[in-house]
Amino acid sequence: MPWLKHRIGDVVKKAGLKFDAILLSTAVIWGFAFVAQRAGMVYVGPFTFNGVRFALGAFSLLPLCYVQDRVKNGPGGRTPQAGRGGLITGGILAGVVLFFGASFQQIGIVYTTAGKAGFITGLYVVIVPILGLLLKQRPGLGTWIGAGIAAIGLYFLSITEEFTIEKGDSLVLAGAFFWATHVLIIGWLSPKTDSVKLAFLQFATCSALSLVAAMLTESIAVSGLFAASIPILYGGICSVGIAYTLQVVGQKGAPPAHAAIILSLETVFAAFGGWIILGETIPPRGLLGCALMLAAMVISQVGSKMLPLVAMTNVRVPPHNPT
Repeated sequence: MPWLKHRIGDVVKKAGLKFDAILLSTAVIWGFAFVAQRAGMVYVGPFTFNGVRFALGAFSLLPLCYVQDRVKNGPGGRTPQAGRGGLITGGILAGVVLFFGASFQQIGIVYTTAGKAGFITGLYVVIVPILGLLLKQRPGLGTWIGAGIAAIGLYFLSITEEFTIEKGDSLVLAGAFFWATHVLIIGWLSPKTDSVKLAFLQFATCSALSLVAAMLTESIAVSGLFAASIPILYGGICSVGIAYTLQVVGQKGAPPAHAAIILSLETVFAAFGGWIILGETIPPRGLLGCALMLAAMVISQVGSKMLPLVAMTNVRVPPHNPT
């Protein structure tokens, strides 16, 4: 039916396939970053790992910031003073939230597997629309159904027979709330500010906070940094410099809830990477939990969006009258 094809085509076009592809690339890089994070923890502390990798991510963006300024504002161009204050404030705010999310995740991954950490972190896709209530956004029925299924999935994945949650899983879960907040903040800031400079500022802020925490709580050894160089390079250049920047760019054309469902696919790639590279396995009870949590992520975002398409298929088309 041409009319239905046209309507569905409009829906697909509005979804912004270009931005979806950018966000999917982000999810792939982030998924395998769980493997790098766990591997690097053998040699350095969590704050040291985050401090160095976010510093690498920030420095990797400096050439791009320079080139972008020259293209936009001429040879000696800089960001206009009028927009600089909001950019700096927003970048610092995003960086502080990023610090807490990354810290809880990095410390928690010491005590759990890359695959489990990926799935628990992915719960932010359910948390994002619920936190949206604070912004007077009204989550649909699919969100509440997804939240209930996610809770059951988390039980099978992380709750022991003594009804206690494992230490690493609880820390990663705490981090998921900060990741959800970060998605909302980036969704708010990204359309209003320079994407690359926003990414640089949040990386620099997160790195500075992490390095301060490392100096206060950990012993930093050059030998450990050298031994963890490959995971740190992947975490810094790929996961931070490339993927977080792609997130900022991708969220320019995708609302936070839509972006969250795509980014949550990192859970699948985290489990796959942990199995292939680290030889991690999840028992049947945990696999059931993973399946429920993945279903919850999809239902929470897709469920309410299916109703308009179903309604379109039920529209009665007037019979063709040749006269």
